[in-house]
Amino acid sequence: MIERRERLLGPGNPLFYDDPVHLVRGEGVWLFDRDGKRYLDCYNNVPCVGHCHPAVVEALCRQAGLLNTHTRYLDEHILDYAERLLGKFDASLDRLILTCTGSEANDLALRIARFNTGGEGFICTNATYHGNTAAVYQLCSIFRPFEGYGEAVRMVPWPDSYRALNGLSGEALADAYADEVRNAIASFEANGIRLAGMMVCPIFANEGLPNVPPGYMAKAIGYVREAGGLYIADEVQSGFGRTGHWWGHAASGVVPDMLTLGKPMGGGHPIAGVVGRGDLIDTFRRSEMYFNTYAGNPVSCAVALAVLDVIEGEDLVGNAARVGQYVLRRFKELEVKHEIIGDVRGTGLFFGIDLVSDAKAKTPASAEARQIVNRMRHKGILMSKIGEHDNVLKLRPPLPFSEENADLLMTTLDEALAAL
Repeated sequence: MIERRERLLGPGNPLFYDDPVHLVRGEGVWLFDRDGKRYLDCYNNVPCVGHCHPAVVEALCRQAGLLNTHTRYLDEHILDYAERLLGKFDASLDRLILTCTGSEANDLALRIARFNTGGEGFICTNATYHGNTAAVYQLCSIFRPFEGYGEAVRMVPWPDSYRALNGLSGEALADAYADEVRNAIASFEANGIRLAGMMVCPIFANEGLPNVPPGYMAKAIGYVREAGGLYIADEVQSGFGRTGHWWGHAASGVVPDMLTLGKPMGGGHPIAGVVGRGDLIDTFRRSEMYFNTYAGNPVSCAVALAVLDVIEGEDLVGNAARVGQYVLRRFKELEVKHEIIGDVRGTGLFFGIDLVSDAKAKTPASAEARQIVNRMRHKGILMSKIGEHDNVLKLRPPLPFSEENADLLMTTLDEALAAL
């Protein structure tokens, strides 16, 4: 199969693990390979309500058997979904544009911001990813574009409390990181580039899920708005209950001007979108043509509605908060036991375990992180790694994840760490 992939799809198509997994079935928090081996899924947030949830599958099949068209015909599914979804945001966020992928959503958000501000310049962090369109890839600092970065992008240090900037802490650290945003704005001004905005994941997931210094977001976004820019929250990973709140930006108390959604929005079905202030969306809509053939089709909206039903009906946001606290406590126990664990971070059912080869120097243990991920795969636990140094174990299981599932994860991870 690997030979066929390279022959048919070309080399470089990424695969997880040194020994790739051939999955054939999923159910709840479990995945099964072609030999019948069962894996506890501690990574995939796309099937946020669990793999192949019966209600989601039924909604998809039912609507696919009735009608599926683009949105140039009247249909209630997109309107029902928009009303349900927008009701979960701050009242200022009252418009929705649907897309098919998070990359498309982020690309469109950049376009809307540039149209409304008249600016070109965007700020992102220095260890992030926001998608794979030509425009959005300019803001992907973990994968350098082959053509390099343009003049309209400035990257700022991500707000890390573990390897803190200049050894600072507390409010001084928040100020120092926010000053980096202010410096980026000044750099644009010095080069005659008008600011359009700042795009960040509100929980800085790709950066390693850091403990953000309190007050940082309010200060940083304050500078952005004072300069005429907009705040776009990339909620493609952090949305739909992942953090124990409906939205990742809730913890900061800063309401975005726009936010983007994707991945878990359809529980495995491709649907994404931009939610924003009505004045921004309406101004753009009145002047610019945006149409997406597949976005907002009846099947996608029926599936997305079913996902909302399951999240609410099974209290999965509450489960993420409750079980997340239990998992974080268990990870803290492992941190005391294993010196290689330098720091444990988590919010809801999203966790980052920072591995270090030297605890005092906080030296990233990138090779060991790779070993652990592959060792866990063979022990029946699927997870990954992230971070600026690729040394942070990344775990974000489906939202029905239980304490019993967590106990299996902890026992297995304890064994894997002890064997290093």
